[in-house]
Amino acid sequence: MLAEARLSEIQGAFGRVPHARIEERPGFRARLLTLLAIVGPGIIVMVGDNDAGGIATYAQAGQNHGYSLLWVLLLLIPVLIVNQEMVVRLGAVTGVGHARLITERFGRFWGWFSVGDLFLLNFLTIVTEFIGVSLASEYLGVSRYVVVPVAAVILIAVAASGSFRRWERAMFAFIGASLLLIPLTFMSQPQWGRAAHDFVVPGIQGGVTSEAVLLIIAIVGTTVAPWQLFFQQSNVIDKRITPRFIGYERADTVIGSLVVVAGAAALVMVADFAARGSIAHGRFTDAGGVADALGRHDPLLGVLFAVVLLDASIIGAAAVTLATSYAFGDVFNLRHSLHRSFGEAKQFYASYSLLVLVAAGIVLIPGAPLGLITLAVQALAGLLLPSASAFLLLLCNDTEVLGPWVNPRWLNAVATVIIAVLLMLSGTLMVTTLFPAVNVTRLTVWTAGALVTGLIAAAVTLRAVGRRTPARPVPVLSQAEKLAWRMPPLALLHPVRWSAGTRLGMMALRGYLIFSALLLLIKAIRLGSS
Repeated sequence: MLAEARLSEIQGAFGRVPHARIEERPGFRARLLTLLAIVGPGIIVMVGDNDAGGIATYAQAGQNHGYSLLWVLLLLIPVLIVNQEMVVRLGAVTGVGHARLITERFGRFWGWFSVGDLFLLNFLTIVTEFIGVSLASEYLGVSRYVVVPVAAVILIAVAASGSFRRWERAMFAFIGASLLLIPLTFMSQPQWGRAAHDFVVPGIQGGVTSEAVLLIIAIVGTTVAPWQLFFQQSNVIDKRITPRFIGYERADTVIGSLVVVAGAAALVMVADFAARGSIAHGRFTDAGGVADALGRHDPLLGVLFAVVLLDASIIGAAAVTLATSYAFGDVFNLRHSLHRSFGEAKQFYASYSLLVLVAAGIVLIPGAPLGLITLAVQALAGLLLPSASAFLLLLCNDTEVLGPWVNPRWLNAVATVIIAVLLMLSGTLMVTTLFPAVNVTRLTVWTAGALVTGLIAAAVTLRAVGRRTPARPVPVLSQAEKLAWRMPPLALLHPVRWSAGTRLGMMALRGYLIFSALLLLIKAIRLGSS
């Protein structure tokens, strides 16, 4: 299991922290070297989120609405930081993966329900990554029957090297290749003053339409994905990061959040330039169409965009596949660590390889329903996000699990608002995916009103209940004791006791998930038979 190697030294792409020097080292230079050794999980999870689906979504925003939706990206920075900071604490303090924590603390039903959805969603997401590889290869004039299998082999070879450090260095090499987006952006004649204005002044070029609202929801959905929670928590454990280094991993997460939003903004500006003054403006088709439009300005621009798309698809496939294999190891209690060789963790690497090979194979099947798969990914992301977000907040308030590291009250308030907004947006995205004729603008206004009313009612209720019930017992420890605190073995933890309100909320969530899954199944059957 991951926990077996936790006490060994931290090995990162840019350095290491030996076990003999695991205590905090004083001085700016020493702290900088420690940060360089620890950075990785936060940056990789964020850059992995700017994958094929992300590029397509940001490009659609730029091609159809210019710079006017950049403000949405700015608002997503605190959302990303809050969500991922919570899983950083869970990973460093517990040494247990996200899927296993859910199963052990809330029961096998919820464990299998959340992980079953995750497996399906992640598999379909990996297929969309290989769709991105296929689109890029076609533009570059190379057969997808060559590029897709080569990409699959590279992904498997990098993961199965038996060295976490080699894997992380390979990921940073791909991230380095994504920096081609910088010259691509500067060659796309960016309008910096306009970008600065649209980052801070909300607006929608072309007016508030159902398409624009749906695109805003898609931007949020593609930037805040359920697989990120499972990936970063397990990757933090696999890298052997402990509570003593949580501050560094928080910095890693903040850096990653800024990088992903900067990359998304660059893609918006590039796509705006591609369509500027042409009939392509407002007529987004796919990422391949953006490459074609850029190629008409300058062939080099089209090539650079295709290479960026190819690289992003590989990074996304690597991160999502690893998140799935981590969860697979959690559920079946298998050895699942990149520190182990193929012979030591056969099931872990076999599950990873199988996911990659099957996903790549589907893309190569003539006439495969790739459009239906892309649609299903959006709907399933909306379906899974409510349960993933709810369990994240519950785990971060479980004193048995996090002890002195539980959420403070202010963070609970912020996280509750963020999760409520995410639930509203993901629910709206799923409803509009299932029922395209729905008026998205009107639906969003009604759900936003219901959200505000619900948050006010919840705040009043919690305040009234809080006056009658004692505050939760949070251990008061010195800083040294807090840094040394670890979750006890799961078998020794007291069982979770939900309040009546929590139990009612989880029953409502269960009903929402079951009903939504049935609607999605019906929609898929209809689309498949049409």
